[in-house]
Amino acid sequence: MTYTPRAVAGMLGIAPTTLRTWDQRYGLGPSVRTEGGHRRYEDADVEVLRRMVVLTSQGVAASAAAVLARQRPVAPPAGARTPICAEEALMAQHTFLDAAKRLDEPAMSDLAAKLLSGHGVVSAWESVFVPAMVALGDLVAGTGQGVEVEHLASASVLHALRGIPRSTEPGLLAALLSCAPDEQHWLPLEALGAALSEEGCRWGNLGARVPAPALCDAAERLRPSVVLVWAHRSDLALRVPLAELAARSDALVAVAGSGWEGLRLPSFVRRPASLADAVDIVLGRVR
Repeated sequence: MTYTPRAVAGMLGIAPTTLRTWDQRYGLGPSVRTEGGHRRYEDADVEVLRRMVVLTSQGVAASAAAVLARQRPVAPPAGARTPICAEEALMAQHTFLDAAKRLDEPAMSDLAAKLLSGHGVVSAWESVFVPAMVALGDLVAGTGQGVEVEHLASASVLHALRGIPRSTEPGLLAALLSCAPDEQHWLPLEALGAALSEEGCRWGNLGARVPAPALCDAAERLRPSVVLVWAHRSDLALRVPLAELAARSDALVAVAGSGWEGLRLPSFVRRPASLADAVDIVLGRVR
């Protein structure tokens, strides 16, 4: 199966001229050309471009995003995973932050992959990635500089998380994950999805800035066991139609993120206290 540039641009929601630019500047072009010289994209080409779109939408510079997009996520090897001890977690945080400040994407991606393979998503996320990302966020807030550092670090973690193989077994959708309307911080949802993949659960992620009607429509159509919505600000959380979600999908409704703190939630809504708690809520509902 091959696709024309116009078809690929439509699939990815970008302009055909953007495809041409990425091909000329970064070598993210099609693998096939017809006898007449027309460009045709294969599925593998589209997947690389899809990763490019995600990375650039997060603010990663196009040149750095192109390097990340070409790298195929490496699945962590199966085997026993042990929690990260406090000393190792602190050392890993320092190593990750040092690499981030150098804009050393390969070092960050390599460390992230090793942490995931050795300790699992939950332990790596809670012990290393979250503290490191908080430290980078504080640096940006305090100095007004380092946004590119924060974005590249997020992209490296995202790349490693997407190396966790997703279940292809048919069956119920265990969880539908979504950001609140106009919420753009969706890396925590990818962490939850990767943790669910480790448990063999099927999940979907609607991503950032999901309008309330679209979220309700997707929940009604997909009929997941759990719908979890992320918000980091209360004004965004208040725009989520919790009652309508529960009524239209029969799913267990859960919410996560600092935006829900202090808000009165309906009795039917669950609010996990951590990534591990969110995984347990989904597994409990499914099993």
